[in-house]
Amino acid sequence: MQGLIVAAFGRRFLVECADGAVRDCVTRGKRNDFACGDRVDILVQSNAEGVIEDCAPRDTLLYRSDHWKQKLLAANVTQMIMVVAPVPSFDLDVLDCCLAAAEHAGIRPLIVLNKADLPESARCEATLALYTAMGYPMLKLVATQSVDALRPHLAGQCSVLVGESGMGKSTILNALVPQAVALTREVSSSLGTGKHTTSHTRLYHLDAQSDIIDTPGVQAFGVHHLGIDGLAAAFMEFRPWLGQCRFRNCRHLEEPGCAITAAHEAGHINTRRLKAYQDLSQEILRQQKKF
Repeated sequence: MQGLIVAAFGRRFLVECADGAVRDCVTRGKRNDFACGDRVDILVQSNAEGVIEDCAPRDTLLYRSDHWKQKLLAANVTQMIMVVAPVPSFDLDVLDCCLAAAEHAGIRPLIVLNKADLPESARCEATLALYTAMGYPMLKLVATQSVDALRPHLAGQCSVLVGESGMGKSTILNALVPQAVALTREVSSSLGTGKHTTSHTRLYHLDAQSDIIDTPGVQAFGVHHLGIDGLAAAFMEFRPWLGQCRFRNCRHLEEPGCAITAAHEAGHINTRRLKAYQDLSQEILRQQKKF
C-alpha cells in the first residue's frame, strides 16, 4: 500500500496510508534513509502497523550533515521557512547554512522575522537587509498576534519550518494548525517517545494542496554534504563569477587570480558572507584531510 510519511523518529515512522489509516512503520534491516514527506510503499501488517518497503523518487530533500553523519529533515518540500527573531538573538552562521542547504536542494527560501513588534527588531531588520538585497524574500511577523500575513506564502506549497530554539516556530505552527499540540501528543504516544516530542519531524495538512513540516530547533546546521564546489554554488551571490577563476580547481580561499576575491574587492560580495563561505570551506577541508 502507498502512503506518506507524516512523522519521523529514528527508524520508526508514522505513515498516512491510502486507506486513510495512519500506521506505525519500521524499516527493513538497518535502513533509516527516509524522511518526513517521503512517498513510500509499505507492507501492511495490521490496521496500526506496517513495514516500509520502498520510497518513491524525491523532488527535493533537505538535510544537514557533518563529516560523520547526516540528518534527513524533509522530503518533497518546495519551500523552506527560516524563522529568526530579535530575542533571543539568532546566529547568522546558522542562517547562512540553512540558506545554502536550501539553495543546494532547489528549495525556495523565505526568511520570517518573528517578534517584529520588539524594539530590537529594527536592528535585526538592518542585519537582514544584506539578504533581502540579494533577493531573499523576508516577511515580518508577530506570531502571538496573527500569522495571517504568512498564509498566502503557504498556499499550494509543502513548506518546512526551520530555526533555532526560541525563535517562535511552535507559536507559528500552533496558530496555523490549532490541533498540532494534540497531534504531537498522539505521535509521542504512538512512537513511545515520552517527553522527547520535540526531537522528531511532523507533517501537517493545512488544506488539500498545502502542507507544513515542523522540525526540531537547531543550534547548528552542517553542510558538509555540499562539498567545496557545491558550497560555492549555494552562495547565490558567487554565481556570476564561478568558472572565471585562473585555476579550474580554485577554492576561493587564497588562490591567485580568484574571481570571487576580485568580486569582493570590487564590492560585489559582502565581507561577512565571504568569510562565512571560507570558514565553512576550511572546515570541510580540515575534515577531509583528517580522514
